[in-house]
Amino acid sequence: MASLLVVRGPGIGTQIAIRETSQKIGRDAACDIHFDDSETSRLHAEIYLVEGHAILKDLRSSNGTIVNGSKIQERVLEPGDRIQIGKRLLVYRPAPKKPNTTENNVDIIQNGGTDASHIIGRADFEDPIEGTAIFQAPSEKKEARSRSQWEIMYRTSVAVSRTLDIDQLLHQILDLIFQWVECDHGCIMLADVDTGQLRPSYRRNRKRKSSHRMTISKTILDYVLKNEEGVLTSDAKDDQRWQSSASIESSGIREAICVPMRGRYGMVGVIYIDTIISQGQRAQSPDARVFNEEHLKMLVTIGHQAALAIEDTTYYQSMLQAEKLAAIGQTIATLSHHVKNILQGLRGGGFMVSEGLKRKDLESIQAGWGICERTHERIESLVLDMLTISKDRKPERREIDVRDVLSDVIDLCRVRANETNVELDWDRPENFPTLMLDGEAIHRAVMNLVGNAIDACSEKTDGRVSVHLKQTSDAAIIEVIDNGSGIPANELYRIFSLFESTKGNRGTGLGLPVSLKIAREHGGNLNVHSALGTGTTFTLDLPWRSNSPPVTPNTLPG
Repeated sequence: MASLLVVRGPGIGTQIAIRETSQKIGRDAACDIHFDDSETSRLHAEIYLVEGHAILKDLRSSNGTIVNGSKIQERVLEPGDRIQIGKRLLVYRPAPKKPNTTENNVDIIQNGGTDASHIIGRADFEDPIEGTAIFQAPSEKKEARSRSQWEIMYRTSVAVSRTLDIDQLLHQILDLIFQWVECDHGCIMLADVDTGQLRPSYRRNRKRKSSHRMTISKTILDYVLKNEEGVLTSDAKDDQRWQSSASIESSGIREAICVPMRGRYGMVGVIYIDTIISQGQRAQSPDARVFNEEHLKMLVTIGHQAALAIEDTTYYQSMLQAEKLAAIGQTIATLSHHVKNILQGLRGGGFMVSEGLKRKDLESIQAGWGICERTHERIESLVLDMLTISKDRKPERREIDVRDVLSDVIDLCRVRANETNVELDWDRPENFPTLMLDGEAIHRAVMNLVGNAIDACSEKTDGRVSVHLKQTSDAAIIEVIDNGSGIPANELYRIFSLFESTKGNRGTGLGLPVSLKIAREHGGNLNVHSALGTGTTFTLDLPWRSNSPPVTPNTLPG
């Protein structure tokens, strides 16, 4: 499936699938592709597929939709196009092509069998290129169009710099070569990472329906790899060649070019092309040749550029994989530590219950059972937070009275507040409009905020947490205010990051990211204001309508 890959900005490494139907891109929670940064418009752009081609259209956004450095109104995306939307840089990746039978259509043979090719020219990357019109692309009328070497180099550079997919890169390289060289067949072979052996990775015939099997001399391949220079070969030795049956194809003589793909760190593969000169062409012009030394030199240069692009792509993919593995490792380590603490609490409560049963001590049984209940709540909270943060979801909206949601949160948190001697205030408004919200999600978001506020006040003798519900012309406002110790200014920027917790062993670092995610899924936002020694205020903004734009944050997060 075609996709957009985030390579810079929020959500780096995220892959966004492109569908046949139109997908809106913007800050509005109702958008199919939701970007929450302030530089993205509410309805920024849309993207859709038409016959396999991705169409990107700007929707009169404030900052514009930028493709490869230029603002666009509407554009058919090419593989590797770089798209700037708000703070994100994305790369377009077309749907992968169907697996081909490259390896089954390419034979690598030893000289002395059916292959009689020999080298008639050599070149390496240091050789200068002469002439200005060395490549010619045949038209339907067999009229050749000359192209300068600079145009070839420029277009090759553009092609290899616009893709992060190796298969797509190989496809583009052979396409360019076929435009400029009168070859019949082409193949790119890449070196296996583990064994170093060449493996046919992509091949093409000029005649699309041709069933021609390519035969490549292993001697030639070994020579190219060992000497790191390109070669021009022919299997024509002398006039008697036409009376023999030693040719690869009885209808003519094969010419071929094989060049190395040498990058910064070594050989990554070879490019091989060949063509067949018919007996009729040979009879009319005995000295006729399709390939020459300048073709060879240019292909050596193209091979070098392609090798650099493959190395860069491989490195980038490795970096993404490394980041994913690091994230997985951090997640496992953090959650394992927290689960261990939960299990210790469960074991302690179970021990008290067991001992109380032995002694028939009802007080010990009640105390132990209380520990088990609180531990169960921690397990449930952890699992629900993990489910919420693990995937994007659209809120299941229905008309609700948000006052009832807040009252239920207060009732559940009051026991916890009493245990820590924290005063919990909730002034329920007499009248308040109903909202189209996902009640369960909002309940979870507010529960996390109130729970954090109680923890922040737990060490104070006069700890107090207040919950307020207000309204503006645009949104409903839920405030959770505590008089705890406050959050240092240099830590505010990271409190919404995953696994960042100031509670030590008591926190998972999931609560605030979950609350922020729920707020933004509803088209709103979660802001924080804090001062050391004074306390902290979290403000949850919820637009009245599902298609309203989210409220622009005043402080964090950005």
